[in-house]
Amino acid sequence: MASTSMRTPSNPITKGVFCYNTRKHLLARLISNSSFFGRKLVDNSLSYSTSTSGKKTLRNRSELVRVSGLNATSESHSFDVVIVGAGVIGLTIARQFLIGSNLSVAVVDAAVPCSGATGAGQGYIWMIHKTPGSDKWELAMRSRKLWEMFAESIQHQGMNPVEILGWKKTGSLLVGRTADDTVKLSRTVEKLSEAGLGAKFLSSNDLLVEEPALMVGKEGGAAFLPDDFQLNARLMVACIEKANRQFTSEGRYAEFYYEPAISLLRSGSTGEVEGVQTLNYILNAKKAVVIAAGCWSGSLMQDLMRDSNTDLAVPVKPRKGHLLVIENFKCFKLNHGLMEVGYIDHEAATLQPSASDSGPIYHAQTPSISMAATMDTSGNLVLGSSRQLAGFGTEVEESILNSIWERAGEFFPALKEISLRDYSKSREVRVGLRPYMPDGKPVIGPVPGLSNLFLATGHEGEGLTLALGTAEMVADMVLGNPLKVDHVPFAVQGRCC
Repeated sequence: MASTSMRTPSNPITKGVFCYNTRKHLLARLISNSSFFGRKLVDNSLSYSTSTSGKKTLRNRSELVRVSGLNATSESHSFDVVIVGAGVIGLTIARQFLIGSNLSVAVVDAAVPCSGATGAGQGYIWMIHKTPGSDKWELAMRSRKLWEMFAESIQHQGMNPVEILGWKKTGSLLVGRTADDTVKLSRTVEKLSEAGLGAKFLSSNDLLVEEPALMVGKEGGAAFLPDDFQLNARLMVACIEKANRQFTSEGRYAEFYYEPAISLLRSGSTGEVEGVQTLNYILNAKKAVVIAAGCWSGSLMQDLMRDSNTDLAVPVKPRKGHLLVIENFKCFKLNHGLMEVGYIDHEAATLQPSASDSGPIYHAQTPSISMAATMDTSGNLVLGSSRQLAGFGTEVEESILNSIWERAGEFFPALKEISLRDYSKSREVRVGLRPYMPDGKPVIGPVPGLSNLFLATGHEGEGLTLALGTAEMVADMVLGNPLKVDHVPFAVQGRCC
């Protein structure tokens, strides 16, 4: 989900870069018609990029295909890999190249990190709601292992993962309130246990011990995974950015923020993708260009390949969601991360084909609400969530916030005694756009016919969970390494045409 925090931060995580802000106020000033968002920058004085120590390589522009709108003063820089998109997917891909090879990397974004799906998510890395043997299972398990290794590496450096990442081994609870829910949860526990995870089934009485504020009734229960984790996405992004920037002095890393991608640079003789044209820079890519622009990846690819003979349509759609954060919440405490069993159905829902075969039907005005609740390391209660196919708008809808509050009250009776209006001055609303693919799977891999162009998008609400596994997969593809996870379910071929 894309972040639209309702308050401007007084202490940005990264000096010179706001890692979150209200999209309405931040990007409206910067963007009116950029290719990244379907709009362009109207105030060049506000564009920002870090200094780069990458070696400049001026090229013969006649060799490049479609460099429309090229500024006479455009600078040219050369990197091995150029990544478009500075969300968790793009930044972790950059990190993987930097720590796993000697390649140089540039990250390009029309805004800044945490202004997209990354900044508005709930921050969980859970397996409790995933299905063993499904197409995404292997990638999720690999990514989970890599996240644990990442947290351990921070600890081995003498730092506290709780402070650096907001890392908490809370365990997760998938809860239900009916006899039918209990049957589903028992099967979930059985499948997760067979897959090697230490899942447990908790009766309503057992659940009351674990979470005294939670009420599911006599027929209810929960599937419990004690080893699931959650983290703070904003802290995580700051950590990864800091680590990536350590390679700047070697000339191996640069960031180009507030730099919309305008076009791909392609060889006039071979048609190979050779880089990216941004508003102010020519960024040559010797080995690969990776598009990791979240829900904007489809429209961006359409713009980037407008004059190309390649027939490619990336059907990723924005799936709007709301999260409600109550700061310094004192009414009750949560010991684990929780979600209701119905969350799985809402997350996995796919688009239904129309009877007239004229295309998929998007139920834009029918938001689904399911209870998800966590408490972060600062004591903030984070409640979700909603899902809605409603275009690229990120306006706050009070009716949805009220529905989230009411739904949470069905599980936490104490909330029924409190009005949401009482928290009007101590709440944060995160409204964002999850990058949704109709078949429910991300697109990861090379674009057919363009061996140097890669996609990594469509993770919907699982970008954080799948990020490190995705990064490893993309890097291994570019470097020609053996893949740790089967890539076939995520291939571009046959899913983007």
